[in-house]
This record gives sequence, structure tokens and C-alpha cells, in this order.
Amino acid sequence: MEPQTLLARITDYASRPDPYPLYAELREAGPVAQQADGSYLVGTYHEIAALLHDPRMSVDPRTQGEVTHKPPFLRLDDPEHHRLRTLAMRPFGPPHSPGRVDSMRGEIDRIAGELMTSFEAGRQIDLVDDFAYPLPVAVICRLLGVPREDEPLFSAWSDALVTAADVRPEDDTAETDKAGEQARVEMGGYLVNLAEQRRGNPGDDMLSAFVNEPDPDLRLTQEELAVTAVLLLIAGHETTVNLITNGALTFLRRPEQLDLLRRAPDLLPRAVEELLRYEPPVHMRERIPRADMDIAGTKVPQHASVILALASGNRDPVRFQDPDRFDPTRADNQHLGFGSGIHACFGGPLARVEAYAALGALLPRLGSARLVEDPPPYRQNAMLRGPRHLPIQL
Repeated sequence: MEPQTLLARITDYASRPDPYPLYAELREAGPVAQQADGSYLVGTYHEIAALLHDPRMSVDPRTQGEVTHKPPFLRLDDPEHHRLRTLAMRPFGPPHSPGRVDSMRGEIDRIAGELMTSFEAGRQIDLVDDFAYPLPVAVICRLLGVPREDEPLFSAWSDALVTAADVRPEDDTAETDKAGEQARVEMGGYLVNLAEQRRGNPGDDMLSAFVNEPDPDLRLTQEELAVTAVLLLIAGHETTVNLITNGALTFLRRPEQLDLLRRAPDLLPRAVEELLRYEPPVHMRERIPRADMDIAGTKVPQHASVILALASGNRDPVRFQDPDRFDPTRADNQHLGFGSGIHACFGGPLARVEAYAALGALLPRLGSARLVEDPPPYRQNAMLRGPRHLPIQL
């Protein structure tokens, strides 16, 4: 097959259960492979890592003139990105709120325990719908201050936004883009209204912190509050659902590794890092050159779409020994699962804590469980890859 069709084949739904042979083909085609749609696909670890740190690469879609509204800080360049990310970080983590994530550990364990009360022997469950999805949704809603009864509202909004953000080189995206924009407006409006209810009457949540910031120089505008809150809510659960589900699936497929982790649960943090390498929740990220560039000997024009295949870099044999083997004892593991550089995943520390709690709670139950369907049905999304359902027999 021609390298020019690799992106279309990788994003084809038929490849969702196992895109890794295509990533190997991409690496063999060279560090950079131009695609039929005019984009450039990068699949080797060192080139991806360098581009994630390269200030000549933009993340802002307005660079290509595609978007008129202001994107979330995830899709902004410095200095706008640095300002908004810093403001969003104040009520979330160090140095201003160093205990926020750690203080959630007990709550996360409690939520996981509550969800598992229905896990009865002999019963068939859907690990996504019954556990991996509701846990991170509950956690991020508690952090932001969303009432528990409103949590179901976010499923349809999130689906529309994530679909609109996917990489789809051969599809007409007008309809999904419109649905994503409508979801962004509706979700942002809901969260801003919720935040306004906390103005002058704060709770111990991030929306309260945003609208009650006493320093006018550190306040978000209403538009910034809307896009930041939407980003935090979606990014705060979408990737973690995949991390938990991919982890459980990986363990169930490898009884010897599952048995090792059940006997040595102290290996779980290292196993989570290996999951972030071996079956990462995010497979691709886009970058846009601000000027014509030479990337590993390939001339890439200004404003082209450069797709960094993070999941391919994570399986690069030049960087990782025996990269297609899941090894929960792997020590040298500087993976790209949370990206790298100034746009490294904002919620990585929280995702790790949630994965430790979720997979740690599941380990005792998975030893006697079996997969009902393998491969399971996957989500349509190629960028945020994970099973849509994971039926298991307890």
C-alpha cells in the first residue's frame, strides 16, 4: 500500500481494533509521510518528541483560517496559552492549590467502590457503561461543582464535541462540525450559568474559584470561562475512560500479567505508565507549521496539517525495547501518552490517580472474569481510541 493513504487507513473504522501494524508501516515509510489529503503524518518517537517541543509549530486552528471563535487553551499558542493555562491551573494544582488532586483520592476510591457494588459473581456487565465512564465523569463534575443530577447532560454534548475534533481525512465534516459547535455553545452556556450562581456564594469547587477570584488581573472573561470549563469537563473524563477500559482489556488478554499485578499490586503505578505507552488513550495530535519547515529531510509547507501519531511513537523500536510487548515492570518508559512540552496533558496527575483507583479496585475481580467479545466494539473516534463497550462475564 502507498504511504499516501496511511492516514485514511488508520482512521478507517475497520482499523480501530488494531491500528498498530499500520503504525509499523508508517515508521517504515520514513519519519514523515505526506498524505493524499495534503497533510503530513509523523510516526517516529524522536521526531514526534522534537516537534512537541518546537516553538515553530502552532496548535491554533485559526492559523489555517478554519475557526472564528477563540479556541480553548489546549488549541492556543503562547502567550495566550500560557496565560489561560496558568489561570485554569490556579484552583487545580501547584503552586496555588497543591493539595487538590491528592484530596480527591478518598472520594475517587469511594466512587469506585459504589460503582462496584453491582458487580456480582455470574453477572455480565459492560465495563464502560457500568464503571469506566461514570467514574471519571463523577470525579470531574465534583471538581468543577456540577450537581450530580446534571451529570447525564454531558454525554451527548461530549460525544458531539469529541466527534467534531476527530481526524477524518476523507469525510465531509460540515454536519459534525455544526453539531460540535452547537454542543460547545450549549455546554458553555450551562457551565457559565452554573458558575454565576456561585458568584459571592462560593463552594469548594473550581467554578466557584474562577468566578470569585479577587484579583481582576487573574479573572477569566465570560468567554474564557465558557471555553475553559468545557475543555476541563471533556478532557477530564474522555481520555480517562479510555485509559481505564484499555487497561482492563489489556489485563484480561494477558492472564499472566494480571496474575503478576494481583500478587504485586505495588507494581500498578508502573503498569499504568506502561498502559499509557502500550495502549494510550490519545493516538494523534495536530500541529501547524508557522513557516516552511524541514522535518527529518521532508519539506513541509507553512500552514500544512502535521499529524503526530503519538501511539506510533510509543511503539517505536528505536526508542523502546520490544515495544509490542506489554511489560508492567518496564522501567525506561518516557512515553508520549500525555504528550510533552508546553501542551502536555493538564490533567495527567488526576488521570493517574483515577487509573490507580479504578484498576486497583478491578484487579481482584478480573482474575475470574472473561471477555464476552474480543475484540470489543470500539468508539468511532480514531484520535481518542478505546472500546465503546467492554462486556465481561464476572
